Amino acid sequence: MATIDASGKAADGPATILAIGTANPSNVVDQMQYPEYYFRITNSQYKTDLMHKFQRVCEKSMIGKRHMCLTEEILKENPELCAYMAPSFDVRQKIVLAEVPRLAAEAADKAIKEWGQPASDITHLVFSSSAGVDLLGVDCRLLQLLGLSPRVRRVMLYNIGCHAGGTALRVAKDLAENNKGARVMVVCSELNVMFFRGPDDHHFENLIAQALFGDGAAVVIVGADPKEAERPIYELASAAQVMLPESEEMVAGHLREIGLTFHLGSKLPAVVGANIQRCLEVSFAPMGVSNWNDLFWIVHPGGRAIVDQVEMSAGLGAGKLAATRHVLREYGNMQSASVLFIMDEMRKRSAAEGCTTTGQGCEWGVLFGFGPGLTVETVVLHALPI
Repeated sequence: MATIDASGKAADGPATILAIGTANPSNVVDQMQYPEYYFRITNSQYKTDLMHKFQRVCEKSMIGKRHMCLTEEILKENPELCAYMAPSFDVRQKIVLAEVPRLAAEAADKAIKEWGQPASDITHLVFSSSAGVDLLGVDCRLLQLLGLSPRVRRVMLYNIGCHAGGTALRVAKDLAENNKGARVMVVCSELNVMFFRGPDDHHFENLIAQALFGDGAAVVIVGADPKEAERPIYELASAAQVMLPESEEMVAGHLREIGLTFHLGSKLPAVVGANIQRCLEVSFAPMGVSNWNDLFWIVHPGGRAIVDQVEMSAGLGAGKLAATRHVLREYGNMQSASVLFIMDEMRKRSAAEGCTTTGQGCEWGVLFGFGPGLTVETVVLHALPI
């Protein structure tokens, strides 16, 4: 294992992203075919009006496909998952406790391979998931799958919500910069198992969730003062969190015998859009940046309406949110993992377009996470040479 300065000495430089790995379940659902499948598998074909409404939601979502660990075979074997209000927590828990760390391990293997350093050099683990609350936790299970030392210092972030990708990066930044020599594995592994359920005539917002979420895991390695053999991708220049006043009902989730229920306020996109400018001004004043088109953008794809609102409120030009829209189209909303997928897409596009840095021609960038609270995580990124 890497040696950490026992005196608690701080690192000399800022935290950096040293590697990124992603993974998704092999089961893929086509968004345009999903309404027919969803109503059939939940034995709700007779609700034709509701199915047509759901079809329109899927068509407007700008999602092309999603990955899900819940296959048709699993759903047929566990029909309680397909009911709207059937007690099903035990079944859901059994699935996520196996699949959340398994998917995380697949992404972690890719990140470690790119990093090129021994896995034993990992000193800290920050694991975020909205599924799989248990003791031992999924963080411990991941250590076992990867064969990491039991001395790795773990931080488990349970049920924080969609902004947790930003939260995990903020925690990792603090750990890396305040523990000289630290190498932090950040893991975001998310499944929609806890809130998949059949339709209900009186709770249409349930269908919004059924049309939006997908499964995925992403892992980044974070460390300060990169070694000669390490190739940093982005610097984490700053990270901040704010909970918007009087916004508690915009996003809410409740863990029950039936799994996780969701509430999504209809004014959510407008509330996010109305607060973007202030978050940008506070975060970028030290850099002297005030033209938001001078930034590269990584925005949590909470849904098409949220992405559109951010684009309009910040006055962004065409293509500024292309990486975000790509991840939404290819994977849907993967909760905390989404922003890390977009970060990976951003650096890949930068390389493919012949850019000299990872910011597609921009020196500074912003990562936004939005979640229950309503909470906004703002991470300022500094692009590095490719």
